[in-house]
Amino acid sequence: MLTLEIDGSRVHDIPSFYDEINRVFMTGMDWQLGPSLDALEDMLRGGFGALHGHDEARVVWHDHAHSAAALGVATTRAQLLEKLAQPERYDAALITRRLERLDAEGGPTYMDTVLEIFGDRPALHLELA
Repeated sequence: MLTLEIDGSRVHDIPSFYDEINRVFMTGMDWQLGPSLDALEDMLRGGFGALHGHDEARVVWHDHAHSAAALGVATTRAQLLEKLAQPERYDAALITRRLERLDAEGGPTYMDTVLEIFGDRPALHLELA
C-alpha cells in the first residue's frame, strides 16, 4: 500500500496547508491545487498525482496538532470574514450562520472540514501522528 506523509509543522495557514498538500500529493504534476476545499476533495476522490493508480493509500499526518492549531478558529474566522466581504461570490447568509456557529461552538474549523474530507475517502487510511 502506498504511504504518503504530511509534515504538519509546515502548515501555518491555509496557503501553506495547500503548499504541503501539493508537495505530498501533486509531485510530478504540471498543475497544483489552489486553496479550495472542493479542489482537495476532488483530488482525493479523483486519484490525481501520487494517488493515481492506487486503490488504497495510507496517509500519515505528522505533527497534526500544529496543523490543527494553524487551521483552527482564528484562521477559520478570517477565511469566513474574507468570504463574507465578497457577497457577489458567496452566500452571505450561509457564511453568517457558519460564523455564528464558530463563535458559539468553536467549530467546525477549517481543520475539522479537512479531516472530514479525508474521512469520507474509505480508501485513504489517515493516521494522525
